[in-house]
Parts: sequence; C-alpha cells; structure tokens
Amino acid sequence: MEPIICLKDVIGEIARGNEEQRAFLNIGTGRIVTFSRDSLDAAELGSAVRAGEEAMVREAGVALNSGDYRELPDQFDIDDCSIMRRFCQTVENDELRRGLLRSIQGRGASMRIRSTVEAFGVAEAWSAFRDKALRAIAIDWLEKQEISYAGE
Repeated sequence: MEPIICLKDVIGEIARGNEEQRAFLNIGTGRIVTFSRDSLDAAELGSAVRAGEEAMVREAGVALNSGDYRELPDQFDIDDCSIMRRFCQTVENDELRRGLLRSIQGRGASMRIRSTVEAFGVAEAWSAFRDKALRAIAIDWLEKQEISYAGE
C-alpha cells in the first residue's frame, strides 16, 4: 500500500523553495527531502566531495536515479510574477492596485510586494491569495504525477 502524501507538506516545501536547493518526494515513504544543488551536481558528475558529505551525495544520487523520487516544482516552475499580477488585479481600490502593480515591476518584485502589502495593510489578503495559488500548483503536480494525497 502506498503512503498518502500530506498536501500541506508539499505546499510548504514548494513555498520554501529557493534556487540553491531542490526538493524531492519519495513516493514510497511520503518523505520530502531537499538537496543542495552542489550535492546533486556531485552525484550526477560523480565528483569528489568533502568529508562528511558522502552520505548526502549518495542519497542525492538515489533521488536522481530512482523511480521512487519525484522532484517537486521549484521557483522556475512557479510563475511568481503571474501570481503577484493576478493578486493585484483582484484589488478593487484603483490607487492600491496601481501601487501594487508598480511594486512588482522588475527585479526584486517578491521583496517589494511584501513591503507594499504590509504598507497598505493587505498582507493577509496577499498571503491567502498566494497560499491558494501554491495549493493549486501542488494539487496539479500531485495529480499529474498520479500521487494520492490528503489534507487541506
């Protein structure tokens, strides 16, 4: 019997994603593991590693080469700009909407939108919108992978 994956865990890992790490779901155990890009590169290339990193590189190699692991969507799979833009379009107040749209232009948009939603008092609305968007991404990914899941 395969484990039922906790949707909340998948969403949390997707939300945490960063460019220095990649996360994998072990579909046999339901466990999510993360590896540094360096560990994954070392596993792929078979390059030498520092003392104490052998086990992590070995596990990264298993994740890369085993059918038991699926790589979770990362920041390159998630269109944060689109999520931010869609949120801005939901704001009814014209001045606030324009301010939010200006805040997401160019590099550093994620940082600027955080400070802008705080300044305008809509941080909770932004957080709820983003959570809902990430939830939809997680569910879509799990269903495409044909992985059973449970939870809110």
